[in-house]
Amino acid sequence: MITKMTHVTLFVRNQDEALNFYTVTLGLKVHTDAMFGSDLRWLTVCPENQPTMEIALIQASTPVEQALVGKQGATRPFLTFETDDCQATYAALSSRGVKFATPPEKHPWGIAVLFEDLYGNRLYLCQPNVMPTSQSKE
Repeated sequence: MITKMTHVTLFVRNQDEALNFYTVTLGLKVHTDAMFGSDLRWLTVCPENQPTMEIALIQASTPVEQALVGKQGATRPFLTFETDDCQATYAALSSRGVKFATPPEKHPWGIAVLFEDLYGNRLYLCQPNVMPTSQSKE
C-alpha cells in the first residue's frame, strides 16, 4: 500500500541558480545536497515545516530532460505551495523579483495566485479557506 509522497523531480538548467531561487527567493530550505559518484548531485529543497516532501532539483542532462526545463507543467501549475497569508507572501515574493500573472484573487477554495520560477515553470500559491469542521449529530 502506498503511504505517502516524498519527492517530485524538477529538471533545471543549473542546480546552483535553481537552488538560489528556491531557497533565497522563495524561502525553502535545503534538505539534501550530496554527490553520488562524480557526476550526480542529489539536491533537494523543502518547505521549512514540511521536510518529508522534497523537490529534487535535477540537472537536465539529456535532450529530453533539457526540453522539459521550464515546461514541466505545460500550461498548468507544476507545483502548488500553501501559505497562511497569500497577500503578504505575494508582496514579499514580488519584492524579490518573482513574476506573477496577476495579483492574488479570491476563489471558492481560498486566495490564490499563479507565478513562475526562474525557468518559466508555472507555480501556484494558495491560502486555503478554513473549512468548518463537521459537527456530530446527537
